[in-house]
Amino acid sequence: MTLSHVVGFDDFPFEHAHRGDVTVVGAIYAGLRLDGILSGRIRRDGANAARNLAQIVEDSKFASHLQLVLLQGIALGGFNVVDVHELHRRLALPVLVVARRQPDFDAIRRALLTNVPGGARKWALIERLGPMEPVAEVYVQRVGLTLPEAETVIRRLAIHGRIPEPLRTAHLIAGGIAMGQSGGRV
Repeated sequence: MTLSHVVGFDDFPFEHAHRGDVTVVGAIYAGLRLDGILSGRIRRDGANAARNLAQIVEDSKFASHLQLVLLQGIALGGFNVVDVHELHRRLALPVLVVARRQPDFDAIRRALLTNVPGGARKWALIERLGPMEPVAEVYVQRVGLTLPEAETVIRRLAIHGRIPEPLRTAHLIAGGIAMGQSGGRV
């Protein structure tokens, strides 16, 4: 499996007090070439990330070519936890969650269970996905691909550091549009 046509999603940065929708950006890559951009919205701390990401992909001209979905973490828009299994099922594509460092799952669990509406359901989604696995100098969770396949994808697409280009590009675009300029690490 070559997995050469990839979309990487990241969210716009937002103010702590922001309520409502958060824009997400998808960077479409064919190999190492940026082929297109997708955008849509999800609810901050909501429960619609998997459904909305799937709809963004399904409604795009790129849908029939995509072979893999990359996510910058399991939650977008604050604590809108992506049901990765549902996203995989809906799109019939492998999904790879990538993080630069191992998340503090104890802190995430506490925050979800004490501060976030629907936190128990969101924590169950994280638990269902399983622990993050170290591979190619990042941490991953995955559905629909093996760990060796995940490593191959990351090594092939991470050409300017540890983060795959589709995620790095989505991060730069989201930050640049939201803040007037891009900056910071993915």
